[in-house]
Amino acid sequence: MDQQTQPAPVRTAVPDKPTVDGLEARWTQVWEEQGTYRFDRSKTREQVFSIDTPPPTVSGALHVGSVFSYTHTDLIARYQRMRGREVFYPMGWDDNGLPTERKVQYTYGVACDPSIPYDPDFAPPVKPDPKRPVPISRRNFIALCEAWTEETEQVFEALWRRLGLSVDWTQTYTTIGQESITASQRAFLRNLARGEAYQAEAPGLWDVTFQTAVAQAELEARDYPGHFYRIAFAGPAGPVHIETTRPELLPACVALVANPDDERYRTLFGTTVRAPVFGVEVPVVAHPLADPDKGSGIAMICTFGDLTDVVWWRELQLPTRSVIGRDGRLLRETPAWLAHGQAATAYGELAGKTAFSAREAMTGLLRASGDLDGEPVPTERVANFYEKGDKPLEIVTTRQWYIRNGGRDDDLREAFLERGRELEWVPSHMRQRYENWVRGLNSDWLISRQRFFGVPFPVWYRLDEEGQPDHDHPILAAEADLPIDPSSAVPTGYTEDQRDAPGGFTADPDVMDTWATSSLSPLIATSWERDPDLFARTFPMDLRPQGHDIIRTWLFSTIVRAHFETHGLPWGTAAISGMVANPDRKKMSKSKGGVDPVGLLEKYGSDAVRWRAAGARPGVDSPFDEAQMKIGRRLAIKILNASKFALSFGAVEDPDAITDPLDRALLAALAGVARDATEQLEAYNYTAALETTETFFWTFCDDYLELVKDRAYGGRGEAAAASAKATLATALSAQLRLFAPFLPFVTEEVWSWWQAGSVHRSAWPEVEPLEGLARHVDATILRDTATVLAGVRKAKSEAKTSMRTEVALVTVSGPQSALDRVALAQEDLKATGHIADLRFVPGDGPLNVDVRL
Repeated sequence: MDQQTQPAPVRTAVPDKPTVDGLEARWTQVWEEQGTYRFDRSKTREQVFSIDTPPPTVSGALHVGSVFSYTHTDLIARYQRMRGREVFYPMGWDDNGLPTERKVQYTYGVACDPSIPYDPDFAPPVKPDPKRPVPISRRNFIALCEAWTEETEQVFEALWRRLGLSVDWTQTYTTIGQESITASQRAFLRNLARGEAYQAEAPGLWDVTFQTAVAQAELEARDYPGHFYRIAFAGPAGPVHIETTRPELLPACVALVANPDDERYRTLFGTTVRAPVFGVEVPVVAHPLADPDKGSGIAMICTFGDLTDVVWWRELQLPTRSVIGRDGRLLRETPAWLAHGQAATAYGELAGKTAFSAREAMTGLLRASGDLDGEPVPTERVANFYEKGDKPLEIVTTRQWYIRNGGRDDDLREAFLERGRELEWVPSHMRQRYENWVRGLNSDWLISRQRFFGVPFPVWYRLDEEGQPDHDHPILAAEADLPIDPSSAVPTGYTEDQRDAPGGFTADPDVMDTWATSSLSPLIATSWERDPDLFARTFPMDLRPQGHDIIRTWLFSTIVRAHFETHGLPWGTAAISGMVANPDRKKMSKSKGGVDPVGLLEKYGSDAVRWRAAGARPGVDSPFDEAQMKIGRRLAIKILNASKFALSFGAVEDPDAITDPLDRALLAALAGVARDATEQLEAYNYTAALETTETFFWTFCDDYLELVKDRAYGGRGEAAAASAKATLATALSAQLRLFAPFLPFVTEEVWSWWQAGSVHRSAWPEVEPLEGLARHVDATILRDTATVLAGVRKAKSEAKTSMRTEVALVTVSGPQSALDRVALAQEDLKATGHIADLRFVPGDGPLNVDVRL
């Protein structure tokens, strides 16, 4: 739909008592019925403005921070639409992954057990007990996840509609929908074929609560209470003391390491020492990452205590002696290197214990052996957590899928840095966050997860005669067969009865990380490989709006996928919103919660909430202050009332009738406002555009409306009145359109009183027509006249008299040029201020007003 083919007008009479209450329900319905925001796919790519809308995570609760960031996107969408672009503005729902699984587990009191067969008649417990979950099949569990997310998405959609998002609700997708699964599996297969994806068995971060691998981008460093333990190893010339916070990893120790420049340990390099309690000989090695100033300057390398252990293990080619299992407990079976004598007995004290319990037990063993030097010293250590987890991550060796991201390839890293330079960043300094992240990568992108509700890998493995999978030669699904679930589908050449049988096949048990799907959002939304015509009109997209906290995850991963698949950027501009802080100054998030927006929308109205959201500048974090909503509501009410007054004289936009200098001055100033607001919105500075428009509007209400009131009523004759009336209609029309992206409901309401179609499909105010109406009149006529009027009002206020009180004499002094400008509007000034005698006295300095009542 374009600005020339709007639907039939929805005109109403100007109400006696206009109100902002109820506007959301009315206009939301009208917009839907008339398809106001429906995308017209007949437009060419050059005519389209395409937005990669962030798909909100439906497992969390929407909060004010969500409302702010999505409002920012909508401001740009509405502006671009009024500029004549056909806006492609879809909405996705990010509904798969760990958070959704947890919600379903707690909501329905169930737990997924893939070994249980599917029950077509299953119904969740009437009285769910999350502490005693009912085990159900994977297929039943996924069905519950789908049902729960569908209900939640409807709640989210209702809130977005109430907020006034100008989304095309016929263009929606879910990250677990069939189209998304197909796109995700297709992209993975192509990554694999080109060598961009691979599988490897390697040490990686592991969340023991969720029982899944975790990617580097999902880490969150947190302070964690612990102790330093000073432990003695038996060296060739006496004890060698190390300090550690994790003594339970002694059975996994493979070496001691010190800095090669540390004179204290130079004689030990190349020798061995004996581990306490277990008596295992380990080498002493040198590596520049060892910090001479940390602890005793020499550390034990365990497989694995932290990511530095992994670096040392890999670069020094040390053996693997892992003792922490996937469940976060020490292995129940005694490892081979500890299987004899004293070592086996000691390990038996630790076997099967959690890391915490094993630490306590190990401390007791060290005390008993005399190898604990002093008592443990309390400390706060920084530990890595999964961003959604509550226990420190372990490092466990598992087989996982990866996509190359430059973490281990300098040429690829540089290619992604170059992509970041090609992208327009708003604000520009956010590019530095992107570059810092890319430069700091130390591993490829781990994309597999050991969960259930996600996109399955389209992969099977042959089983040998002993039932062991051949991971080196995976069986891949054909693109024509996508989407596919290998846990129920059978690969070509096999039958169902060969599933999980020796000599048969088995499905890859993992699912893709939710970012592996979300990273394809530009391709999914534009119907990549599914609708070539739509794809050609919408990709690459124009805008990616998002928060700065997910530059490292969503933005970077999307660039990675587009670089591999399309050899370019997925969009031209990334507009980064800041975070909104709770009243306690902590960041709001969908998982941690925040101020509920529903109550605010009900109390103040959507326009007021949007007004406050627009005040949060791009990329700048903003504290939440509910009191600000009152100002936005007052503005919306003022627009109704001022519009009612302006339209009470008729609504005729007659350019030829505008002759009065004051009227032309107003339009000259309005032309400047249109110019500034346009430039600001083109630069995504919606906050400045709103401030510019609002400042002018209050001048229009407080000064211009008052100055022309008498003339509009006919006080100076018919021609003068016609000029005022035409100016009122012209200025109101432009201001409603300037406000429309910010306050869509109240502007649509007023527009319907006197205009055809929707204000949101009308043309954005152009500067040249307004300047043409001004006919080169100086815009400061209004400013200087308003200054004199303010002086008169001040005098009456100080005298505590009515504003209608007659003024005997007003003497205005100041520069002659300013006096000449005021003189052009003196009749309006005298009528408004009830001034009997108005005199001008040239002088130096600013305008000065002397009032004699």
